Amino acid sequence: MKTLVLGFALSVLVGLPVLAALKVGDKAPHFSARASLAGKEFTFSLENALKKGPVVVYFYPSAYTKGCDLEAHTFAEMKDQFDAAGATIIGVSADSIARLDQFSADPEYCAGKFPVASDANGEIAASYNLTKTAVKPGQADVRGVAIDHDFIERTTFVIGKNDKIIATLSSKDDGLSPDQHVKKSLAIVQQLASK
Repeated sequence: MKTLVLGFALSVLVGLPVLAALKVGDKAPHFSARASLAGKEFTFSLENALKKGPVVVYFYPSAYTKGCDLEAHTFAEMKDQFDAAGATIIGVSADSIARLDQFSADPEYCAGKFPVASDANGEIAASYNLTKTAVKPGQADVRGVAIDHDFIERTTFVIGKNDKIIATLSSKDDGLSPDQHVKKSLAIVQQLASK
């Protein structure tokens, strides 16, 4: 009987779909989202951004947390190089737009140089096959403010003008640090610009 139950349980597990981030060659789902640039809200449209050139869409767990702060700061420091390569940057998290208004303008992080978008309901992350992790009760950010949303896994997508994913960079799969996401995505868009 135990063997039968174990066999049934294994067959159910094998039959479940495995969620994995979209990969190179997949069509990137278009999205529009409330975003903030230098504390000013607007609607970001991936479709419109792709008309100008490649887009780096980076998903991150939460504003005002150690790794995410490093990643945002590194993107801000290298923004001119992304501009020179004709690339747009957009950060996406489950943070509220109010938190992102502060984060986007903060000179220590986004520094008003690139926008961050709110995916509070997780629909954008789900369309890219990304997982969410529940926040621990009482978990706070580096300022001591309670975090009230789930964390989206740290994954960066470089998307070409043809809507195809050119690169998928994942901390979970590749072991990349937050600043390595920035440096690798910059190298990819620079290579595209040189062609």
